Amino acid sequence: MTEQLKEIGTRLQTLREIMDMSVEELAAACEVTVEELEAYERGEKDFSFSFLYNVANVLGVDVLDLMTGDSPKLNMACMVRKGGGYEIQRRKAYSYKHLAYTFRNKKAEPFLVTVEPKAEETPVLHSHEGQEFNYMVEGSMNFYLGDMIYTLEPGDTIYFDSGVPHAMKALNGERAQFLAVVMK
Repeated sequence: MTEQLKEIGTRLQTLREIMDMSVEELAAACEVTVEELEAYERGEKDFSFSFLYNVANVLGVDVLDLMTGDSPKLNMACMVRKGGGYEIQRRKAYSYKHLAYTFRNKKAEPFLVTVEPKAEETPVLHSHEGQEFNYMVEGSMNFYLGDMIYTLEPGDTIYFDSGVPHAMKALNGERAQFLAVVMK
């Protein structure tokens, strides 16, 4: 368990309590078991972005409120320099950089996502409300969407209903990087 997961779990539990929601109510609203939600709150379970996005929507907060504990403050513009962004290191295979982390009341969440090659056959699929646009920047990857598999190369894009379970896997033993824009 990482320190970041423990901090996110504490914020999750605190926000749930502020909203006067029971563990059972929030688990049902996020379509996870009570045991899973309790493990998230203790910082013992690695979260998917889909879960974090869903729980933020249910609690009525920005995703960054959960990740950092600091609400976005800007409402005219947010500029991030090359290589910048708020880094979310969920596990070795995935790295996210939030590219608009200081902008308040976003209608979309832009991320630069890096997927490292892994030995697993098929990744675990996740879903969340909204729609998503992904633009391949480097490498290649299989993009799993429901029962479909799309192979994406640099310059390729995919726009999809993010309520359909989805995941990605880097190919050819090399990392893949793409811009993901998640829309509410």
